[in-house]
Amino acid sequence: MSSHREAPEISQDPVADNTDTYAFVSPDRPDTVTILTNYVPAEAAAGGPNFYEFGTDVRYEVHVANAGNAVPDITYTFTFKTQVVDPTTFLYNTGPIESLTDPHFNRRQTYSITKTVRGRKPVTIATDLPSPPCNIGPHSTPNYDALAVAAVHKLPTGETVFAGQRNDGFFADLGAIFDLADLRPFQTLHVAPMAPTIGVDTFKNAINVHTIALQIPITALTRDGTAPKDPAAAAATIGIWGAASRRKMRVRGDRTGQHTESGPWVQVSRLGNPLFNELLVTMTKKDGWNGSPPSRDSEYRAGVEQPELSRRIPDLYPGQFETLRKLNGTARSDMVALVLTGVKGGIVPKLQNFTGPIQADMLRLNVAVPPATIRSDLGVIAGDAAGYPNGRRVTDDVVTIFVRALTGAFRPFFDASYVPDLAVAIVTQGVPTPPEGEKGGPGVRFLTRFPYLGDPNDGFSTPAPVAVNAAPPVTIPGVTP
Repeated sequence: MSSHREAPEISQDPVADNTDTYAFVSPDRPDTVTILTNYVPAEAAAGGPNFYEFGTDVRYEVHVANAGNAVPDITYTFTFKTQVVDPTTFLYNTGPIESLTDPHFNRRQTYSITKTVRGRKPVTIATDLPSPPCNIGPHSTPNYDALAVAAVHKLPTGETVFAGQRNDGFFADLGAIFDLADLRPFQTLHVAPMAPTIGVDTFKNAINVHTIALQIPITALTRDGTAPKDPAAAAATIGIWGAASRRKMRVRGDRTGQHTESGPWVQVSRLGNPLFNELLVTMTKKDGWNGSPPSRDSEYRAGVEQPELSRRIPDLYPGQFETLRKLNGTARSDMVALVLTGVKGGIVPKLQNFTGPIQADMLRLNVAVPPATIRSDLGVIAGDAAGYPNGRRVTDDVVTIFVRALTGAFRPFFDASYVPDLAVAIVTQGVPTPPEGEKGGPGVRFLTRFPYLGDPNDGFSTPAPVAVNAAPPVTIPGVTP
């Protein structure tokens, strides 16, 4: 969650596990779109002696669909190589790493990028770009932010790229959510009531991820090569998803540990909307979903039209979601529009990201909507047209937004007779949005500049878990616990 270890097969293959995808108009460069795809879930900050890295046998992809058919019109493919400078040592680094070419930096990764435009031959646009090291600690990586900045590369073709370890930007209370959908601020209303507390950010202070980041001119992404200013323009909305593939066959080395791969590439992971495979696909179909293209997602429509969590919540919170209970057995056109087709203009205020009738899980971004002057981390549902589900920014509280959607927050826009339960408007996971800053450093989860995810936590400085703070009981107008 958002898509960390979300399917049985990919949970055993972390270097190929696409955990989050983000897409937004860059706040500091509004003529560009930033796309982030994260891999390698739940990286412990103290990850030695074999620190985390991208898979050299994995093909990482960023797909963009701009013609309304849910197939890739533009694809960026990343492949990685690893070099061991000194094969006589077991150490990742033999001293402080002060630059990307420092001789103390022993195990290094570089990558190449191929861009494919549908109907044309693939073109290699970058080779041997260096990734930064993992953030080991103040002795080994004493100025990590400088290393990360040096690993941001501007390409002659107009893109800016980064690939390396970052602070995991996903903030969620996984322990509570998967303990029978317990939202800690509402624990007094749960079927197994407990004293309320604020939410616990599972990923805070100790968890990292590996990020592939692209910043691309808008004119290079739209179907007609323009930068639309009218959100209603046909070319304004694009679909985005990340993916990872492996060769179909792998032969294990008997003694050396070196393996060989052959055969065609097979997709093993993908991600558009946060939480789609996590919450809307049944367990026996999750692996199949990861291997299929978005254009076939009508196969998973049933889980979107009648979400399992929407059926269970009224029983988990007795008396609080009785209106939602009445939707059981009703096709949820609101959920289909939000995650499978996008929303046509004039239905949901400040949201227009329809990509056509083909049902497909993609992030849908209307590039004509400028970055918000006053941002709400609840996105469109709070009147911020630049937030989820119009793309996804790193600070968007997608868990709260998604749970509110499941409980009927968007339903009145598709059914004027529907009045949501009183509890819906104040549903929250209770996890505060993490801090952001111009520079990386301790406690800075997000940056105000590319690649927008903060410096990774280092193992030496990782603090012990913080005790959960108590929170006042939640009261819902007109409802008695």
